[in-house]
Amino acid sequence: MTSVIEERLSDLGYEIPEVAAAVAAYVPALRDGNYVYTAGQLPFVSGQLPATGKVGEGEGLVAPEQAEELARLCALNALAAARGVIGSLDKITQVVKVTAFVASDPSFTGQPGVANGASVFLGRVFGDLGIHVRSAVGVSVLPLDAPVEIEFVFKVED
Repeated sequence: MTSVIEERLSDLGYEIPEVAAAVAAYVPALRDGNYVYTAGQLPFVSGQLPATGKVGEGEGLVAPEQAEELARLCALNALAAARGVIGSLDKITQVVKVTAFVASDPSFTGQPGVANGASVFLGRVFGDLGIHVRSAVGVSVLPLDAPVEIEFVFKVED
């Protein structure tokens, strides 16, 4: 049986990647009752970060528009992690919470715009079920010098 959500992703030009390997002692996602919690997802593509460094405007910084795309990659990786524990993305009945961490240049205050990369993407994929609460936080550094790391909470059914 084909997943409705995976068909929608395909229609949008995306496919679910392989689950990103943990970079330390944790699992990518864990189910507890009707909720799936993901670990912080980095914007890996085929095991590599497409960009590193701080987000901001100027020479040597990751542009906010690129960081927004990296946030979308974090969401794709989160969907892969969730599918790994629930089997089908069609079991997701609500995107509950998104917490975005943005490695920010001290003058950068556009963390919500970066987080929109994930939020808008999830809305396009899940429609009303993609509406969620969110935090977008600027931090000084992230693992592997990633510009963005995002964790997700999904409500699921059996």
